[in-house]
Amino acid sequence: MNSLFNHALKQSQSLKKELDSFSASPSTASLALQGQISATLATLQRTIDEYDAMARRELVPAKQDKAFARIRNFRTEAAEARTQFDKLKKEREESQNNLNRAELLGRRPHHSATPDNPYASGLTRNGSIGGRSEISESIPVAAIPREFITRTGDQLDEFIERGRAVLGDLVEQRNVLKSTQRKLYSAANTLGISNDTIKYIERRARQDKAVFWAGLVICVLSFYFILRWLR
Repeated sequence: MNSLFNHALKQSQSLKKELDSFSASPSTASLALQGQISATLATLQRTIDEYDAMARRELVPAKQDKAFARIRNFRTEAAEARTQFDKLKKEREESQNNLNRAELLGRRPHHSATPDNPYASGLTRNGSIGGRSEISESIPVAAIPREFITRTGDQLDEFIERGRAVLGDLVEQRNVLKSTQRKLYSAANTLGISNDTIKYIERRARQDKAVFWAGLVICVLSFYFILRWLR
């Protein structure tokens, strides 16, 4: 149970550091950081639930009360962290919306009196010259909003961080399953020894019963012959 407490304590401290990094600059915080905070919150909640389940099986009242007090503190910290996280995400979203709105309002159509391509006037809207079909007009790379590129990179970082968090959870679950498997093997071995011991006791009981009845018969016959001889 102490190992779960230490594990939850480390996760809580890590969550506070991540929230501090997020709150330092919500508008520029990456989506990868948000994904990491979400994963830490989920892992912390799962650890608290496991700690609570183990505390309910504690037989010593003093230790159980202490564990329940720690669990209440952890749940309060987790709830406050989630509220702070939601508030920071909302601030970041509002900041990004304001930035996008400013970018859109700041753009102005630009037309040059003399086209860069002297043959541009010969191009039709579908990109044909003299009836021959050419490559259609494409959107220039410079017209792609910088925010879109940044947002795409942030989303990729978020997916990578979520994948890492899922991998970490799978490794942790694998270790738990291995520990459970070892306990089951140990219980099976103990059960096998117990069965052998029970069979041995039953066999000795049958032997003792046979010896008892044989001794009883011999004793009765001896008394019978002694009495007959005395008569």
